[in-house]
Amino acid sequence: MKTLTWLPRWMWLIIWFIGQIISSSWAVLKDLATPGLDAEPGIARVRTDCRTDAEVTMLSALITITPGTLTLGTHIDDDGNRWIYVHSLYDGDPEAVAEGSLDMQNHILAAMRREGFDPRLVDQTQRHQQGRAAS
Repeated sequence: MKTLTWLPRWMWLIIWFIGQIISSSWAVLKDLATPGLDAEPGIARVRTDCRTDAEVTMLSALITITPGTLTLGTHIDDDGNRWIYVHSLYDGDPEAVAEGSLDMQNHILAAMRREGFDPRLVDQTQRHQQGRAAS
Protein backbone atom coordinates (compact mmCIF):
# COMPACT_ATOMS: atom_id res chain seq x y z
CA MET A 1 0.00 0.00 0.00
CA LYS A 2 2.87 2.40 0.79
CA THR A 3 4.21 1.92 -2.76
CA LEU A 4 0.92 3.26 -4.15
CA THR A 5 1.40 6.49 -2.21
CA TRP A 6 5.01 6.97 -3.28
CA LEU A 7 4.31 9.32 -6.21
CA PRO A 8 1.85 11.49 -4.23
CA ARG A 9 4.45 11.76 -1.44
CA TRP A 10 7.01 13.05 -3.99
CA MET A 11 4.45 15.53 -5.29
CA TRP A 12 3.75 16.71 -1.73
CA LEU A 13 7.51 17.16 -1.10
CA ILE A 14 7.79 19.36 -4.20
CA ILE A 15 4.78 21.48 -3.21
CA TRP A 16 5.97 21.74 0.41
CA PHE A 17 9.50 22.69 -0.66
CA ILE A 18 8.26 25.41 -3.02
CA GLY A 19 6.41 26.85 -0.01
CA GLN A 20 9.65 26.75 2.00
CA ILE A 21 11.52 28.56 -0.78
CA ILE A 22 8.86 31.28 -0.98
CA SER A 23 8.72 31.73 2.79
CA SER A 24 12.51 31.85 3.19
CA SER A 25 12.96 34.16 0.21
CA TRP A 26 10.39 36.54 1.64
CA ALA A 27 12.20 36.62 5.00
CA VAL A 28 15.54 37.40 3.34
CA LEU A 29 14.04 40.04 1.02
CA LYS A 30 12.19 41.69 3.90
CA ASP A 31 15.40 41.82 5.92
CA LEU A 32 17.32 43.37 3.02
CA ALA A 33 14.61 45.91 2.19
CA THR A 34 14.06 47.23 5.72
CA PRO A 35 16.41 49.19 7.99
CA GLY A 36 18.37 47.16 10.50
CA LEU A 37 19.24 43.52 10.41
CA ASP A 38 17.07 40.73 11.82
CA ALA A 39 19.69 38.03 11.32
CA GLU A 40 20.53 35.85 14.32
CA PRO A 41 22.92 33.28 12.85
CA GLY A 42 23.32 29.88 14.44
CA ILE A 43 24.96 26.54 13.80
CA ALA A 44 23.83 23.09 14.89
CA ARG A 45 25.16 19.57 14.51
CA VAL A 46 22.07 17.47 13.74
CA ARG A 47 21.77 13.67 13.88
CA THR A 48 19.71 12.51 10.92
CA ASP A 49 17.70 9.38 10.25
CA CYS A 50 19.21 9.08 6.78
CA ARG A 51 20.33 5.56 5.85
CA THR A 52 22.00 6.23 2.50
CA ASP A 53 24.33 8.74 0.91
CA ALA A 54 21.51 9.69 -1.48
CA GLU A 55 19.25 10.67 1.44
CA VAL A 56 22.00 12.75 3.07
CA THR A 57 22.82 14.38 -0.27
CA MET A 58 19.17 15.27 -0.92
CA LEU A 59 18.76 16.70 2.59
CA SER A 60 22.00 18.68 2.36
CA ALA A 61 21.14 20.02 -1.09
CA LEU A 62 17.62 21.14 -0.17
CA ILE A 63 18.87 22.82 3.02
CA THR A 64 21.52 24.67 1.01
CA ILE A 65 19.06 25.68 -1.74
CA THR A 66 16.71 27.20 0.85
CA PRO A 67 17.56 30.92 1.30
CA GLY A 68 19.10 31.67 4.69
CA THR A 69 20.39 28.14 5.37
CA LEU A 70 23.53 26.26 4.46
CA THR A 71 24.81 22.74 5.01
CA LEU A 72 28.39 23.09 6.21
CA GLY A 73 29.28 19.40 6.16
CA THR A 74 28.34 15.84 7.01
CA HIS A 75 29.84 13.17 9.24
CA ILE A 76 29.27 9.48 10.03
CA ASP A 77 30.25 8.61 13.61
CA ASP A 78 31.56 5.29 14.93
CA ASP A 79 28.00 4.10 15.64
CA GLY A 80 26.96 4.70 12.03
CA ASN A 81 24.86 7.79 12.84
CA ARG A 82 24.84 10.37 10.06
CA TRP A 83 25.24 13.97 11.19
CA ILE A 84 24.92 17.22 9.26
CA TYR A 85 26.26 20.63 10.25
CA VAL A 86 23.72 23.34 9.43
CA HIS A 87 24.09 27.13 9.50
CA SER A 88 20.96 29.27 9.62
CA LEU A 89 20.90 33.01 9.15
CA TYR A 90 17.70 33.58 11.16
CA ASP A 91 17.46 30.76 13.72
CA GLY A 92 20.15 31.69 16.24
CA ASP A 93 19.06 28.98 18.65
CA PRO A 94 20.65 25.62 17.72
CA GLU A 95 17.44 23.88 18.82
CA ALA A 96 15.49 25.87 16.20
CA VAL A 97 18.13 25.13 13.54
CA ALA A 98 17.90 21.41 14.34
CA GLU A 99 14.10 21.47 14.40
CA GLY A 100 13.89 23.06 10.95
CA SER A 101 16.47 20.65 9.54
CA LEU A 102 14.67 17.62 10.96
CA ASP A 103 11.32 18.85 9.62
CA MET A 104 12.86 19.00 6.15
CA GLN A 105 14.44 15.57 6.69
CA ASN A 106 11.06 14.07 7.59
CA HIS A 107 9.48 15.37 4.39
CA ILE A 108 12.40 14.13 2.28
CA LEU A 109 12.53 10.64 3.81
CA ALA A 110 8.76 10.24 3.49
CA ALA A 111 9.12 10.90 -0.24
CA MET A 112 12.36 9.01 -0.94
CA ARG A 113 11.58 5.76 0.86
CA ARG A 114 9.03 3.53 -0.83
CA GLU A 115 7.86 2.32 2.58
CA GLY A 116 7.53 5.91 3.78
CA PHE A 117 8.92 7.38 6.97
CA ASP A 118 7.26 8.05 10.32
CA PRO A 119 9.40 10.24 12.63
CA ARG A 120 7.38 9.06 15.65
CA LEU A 121 9.00 5.62 15.29
CA VAL A 122 12.62 6.76 15.70
CA ASP A 123 14.68 7.66 18.77
CA GLN A 124 14.32 11.40 19.34
CA THR A 125 17.03 11.72 22.01
CA GLN A 126 20.23 13.63 21.38
CA ARG A 127 19.06 14.96 18.02
CA HIS A 128 21.49 17.86 17.93
CA GLN A 129 24.60 19.31 19.49
CA GLN A 130 25.06 23.02 19.86
CA GLY A 131 27.48 24.81 17.59
CA ARG A 132 28.92 28.27 18.04
CA ALA A 133 26.86 31.09 16.58
CA ALA A 134 28.55 33.16 13.93
CA SER A 135 28.94 36.86 14.56
